[in-house]
Amino acid sequence: MKKYDYLIVGSGLFGATFANLAKSAGKDVIVIEKRNHIGGNAYTEEIEGINVHKYGAHIFHTDYKDVWEYVNRFAEFNRYTNSPLARINNEIYNMPFNMNTFNKIWNDVITPSDAINKIEAEKNEMNGKQPSNLEEQAISLVGRTIYEKLIKGYTEKQWNKDCRKLPAFIIKRLPVRFTYDNNYFNDKYQGIPIGGYTKLVSKMLEGIEVQLEKNFLENKEYYKGLAKKIIYTGPLDEYFNYSLGKLEYRSLKFDTKIFEQENYQGNAVINFTGKEVDYTRVIEHKHFEFGTQEKTVVTFEYPCNCEEGMEKYYPINDDNNNSLADKYREMSLEEKNVIFGGRLAEYKYYDMDDVIKKAIDLYKKMEFDENE
Repeated sequence: MKKYDYLIVGSGLFGATFANLAKSAGKDVIVIEKRNHIGGNAYTEEIEGINVHKYGAHIFHTDYKDVWEYVNRFAEFNRYTNSPLARINNEIYNMPFNMNTFNKIWNDVITPSDAINKIEAEKNEMNGKQPSNLEEQAISLVGRTIYEKLIKGYTEKQWNKDCRKLPAFIIKRLPVRFTYDNNYFNDKYQGIPIGGYTKLVSKMLEGIEVQLEKNFLENKEYYKGLAKKIIYTGPLDEYFNYSLGKLEYRSLKFDTKIFEQENYQGNAVINFTGKEVDYTRVIEHKHFEFGTQEKTVVTFEYPCNCEEGMEKYYPINDDNNNSLADKYREMSLEEKNVIFGGRLAEYKYYDMDDVIKKAIDLYKKMEFDENE
């Protein structure tokens, strides 16, 4: 039986990056993936000539020059700039919170000084009190008006809890800009891979053996025997058969529709911040790549509890879950020749560039250790 240098569990960005680096260094690599496609949650599928982000909007942005140069080996990126909108009832506001937002909320706010004075006056409601929940934290950052109009409804839908019962740390920071700039990210590099993320990951995995619909955990000992080292990117608690209990996540449901019109909402992403609708976001995929197709594909995104078999999106990083995750991490250190990496295996939410950076750094460390 052939013995690989590395067996990578999962073909998302972490697994694909590590596999690519190992293959480029002359290692024997195999990737197994339990889904019927590569790419993890960054997977895009072409529908009506449009690259549809099947697991929610993915906008690539980074300040890491090495990561930007790395991904550009595999795809050309367009000039897409993330400028989402917020909608409550029939009102539209710019995000992140900036001078356009403030002027729309308060018509007497024109200058940055006007906005700062208005927000500071509202923040005085806290009277120096240390925030003990998310509502108080939000008010201490941006005041009650913005909180109630653009944060409260969206957040309570996202987490299915009253903001007064959510921990303050969830929004330790809110992007607030006193400029008329609608670019959501401050990162130096930003864009969408032309042709979609699946095309990018396919190039990363070129020349590497990939087996789809293979569940590592259903035949763990067999797969562990195939390689000298295992890179595991699946759920941390599931690896140990939930022996200490289950880590909690929030999940998402997607309702994707094809509309017989060229333009549905005029923007790639609109956040719905009010309780008048159950969904939190509406994504019109063609706008990620400046599409001109006669039809359009639109996804309505609904937050939900993470039930058995559902994709785990957002770790609930409260004290109980973090403590449980730490215990599983201690157990993972005892797993001989198994390295845990990525958002699920680390029980942390990562942006795409951080996932790739972590995989690059891990490979460099392992290569260094091997050569010591």
